[in-house]
Amino acid sequence: MIVVHRLGQPADPLHLNPDLIATIEAHPDTVVTLTTGAHMVVDERPEEVAEAVLRYRSAIVAAALARD
Repeated sequence: MIVVHRLGQPADPLHLNPDLIATIEAHPDTVVTLTTGAHMVVDERPEEVAEAVLRYRSAIVAAALARD
């Protein structure tokens, strides 16, 4: 899971399954569209969300390789 914050609610972290992310756009607010069709407006910039997804997936690969 990655942690994002809904727009206007910076104190309340939201754990999001990055495998459900279909698109990330800036309108100028960041809108995350999920594969379910749901939309979320978050405080993070699109680049920050993409970086969080990359870190999440890198951690999964690293953990799998460490088991060898």
